[in-house]
Amino acid sequence: MCRRRIIVRSLVLFLFLLFISTCSSLDRAAQLAGKAINALDDVEFATIQIEAAGTFVDPQEGLLSNIAGRGSGFIIDPSGIAVTNNHVVSGAAALKVWVGCEEAPRNATILGVSECSDLALIDIDGEDFPYLQWYEGDIQVGLDVYAVGFPLGDPEFTLTSGIVSKEKTSGDTPWSSVDNVLEHDATLNPGNSGGPLVTQDGKVVGVNFASSQRPGTQAQYFAIKADEATAIIDRLRAGEDVTSMGINGMAVNDGESLFGIWAYSVTAGSPADVVGVQPGDIIVTLEGLVLSTDGTMADYCDVLRTHGEDSVMSIQVLRLSSQEVLEGRVNGPPLEVSYSFGRELASNVQEEGQTPSGAYKDYMAIRDSQNEIQMQVPTAWSDVDPDILWDYTASLWAAPDLVDFTIFEEGPGVSFAAFNREYLAVGTIEDELEDPFVRQDDCVFNDRYPFEKPNFKGMFDLYTDCNGAGGPVRLALVAELQDPTQDVLVRIIIQVITEDDLYALDHILETFKVIAPIL
Repeated sequence: MCRRRIIVRSLVLFLFLLFISTCSSLDRAAQLAGKAINALDDVEFATIQIEAAGTFVDPQEGLLSNIAGRGSGFIIDPSGIAVTNNHVVSGAAALKVWVGCEEAPRNATILGVSECSDLALIDIDGEDFPYLQWYEGDIQVGLDVYAVGFPLGDPEFTLTSGIVSKEKTSGDTPWSSVDNVLEHDATLNPGNSGGPLVTQDGKVVGVNFASSQRPGTQAQYFAIKADEATAIIDRLRAGEDVTSMGINGMAVNDGESLFGIWAYSVTAGSPADVVGVQPGDIIVTLEGLVLSTDGTMADYCDVLRTHGEDSVMSIQVLRLSSQEVLEGRVNGPPLEVSYSFGRELASNVQEEGQTPSGAYKDYMAIRDSQNEIQMQVPTAWSDVDPDILWDYTASLWAAPDLVDFTIFEEGPGVSFAAFNREYLAVGTIEDELEDPFVRQDDCVFNDRYPFEKPNFKGMFDLYTDCNGAGGPVRLALVAELQDPTQDVLVRIIIQVITEDDLYALDHILETFKVIAPIL
């Protein structure tokens, strides 16, 4: 009986203390209503936890329907305007926000986002919120700072301490490209994204957005500097998206054949949505520039910053779900499936009774010995000759067996050459197509077709029944590099044996390029 009384009394005392603690927090929140925070102890009342729910497509997990992720943020205006990261909220169908010590979430509206600066501004239902102010002094190495937020999806407010360890460092990440970034050692964990980095008196030094750690080194933590954030936020507050197309994106790069920006989600009504980008698409090129060659969003953001969000920009997208390449123009004609030589020619090369094994699954990037031209070929085409022919020329050959391709003309393969016409007597596109080396006299001429892709314009001849009826198909392409700084002509000859080779043909024509002046 005594033990029971002790347990009951202890429980009552615990509940009483919990009630007192909660009430004191609520009392403090009420005292701070509509006021600026000026002390570290009060920062939590203007720090928020955000839950973003929606449907996303993940590179490893695939379609993720009705999932919710959590991040942090902070209020900067008593009306409920709050800052967070773009990658926390962009593409979400619904937002829930927990403010201070409130148990019930509030709704919020996205006012504007910046994909490249990884910032977003939201408007929380309600008014008279405590709010944080920006730090206005010089941010110097050694400044004491505190990272606050709600890491790991935990509803419990967390604070870690550290110092500014670097005033400015690179802000290029797989999901952003920020100009002004500081480095600090106040520990961040997933869920801290979008939360404030503050001083002892609760002033915001930066917006936490990234961390990294290499084997054998200490983790590094990064925040978007206050001056960078405020310049962007002024535009977001007016409802303007900044350096954004409307995706929650991530750079993907396998180091060989796949480069681009993966779209986890797409914001309804955004330029990306209007042109036809879908979750799970990979944006391969923008204005003809191949994206994510360095594994970051830098190239993507450079194009957006150069042209502006409202400009018409060419875009090429890889849709893995249907194995299609689509092209269109942002703020212009929507995406359409690119011309597929493989699908067009399939009926010409599939022999009776032949069962294709499917497209080549792995590709590799290869270059000539001078590193002037490049293309991607199936890894099975491992017999590569990168030697030059003569001065002012670049040459590159590839096949499963070059002897079989070049001597016996019975196997698949490709030859790619580029010529500097300023120094070599190379004729027009039509002249080159009639050159004995390019013209395939042992084949049946099918027709001549126009060819155009970013940075190249020309024509190709299609040949069938090479070396006799039922023989290989060949494509002979001649095109001019659309670059005012150099006068270059390219010649490509591809031999196709099976339907698999048709997909290789498509891939080669999509990926060939001149990467340096032809000398």
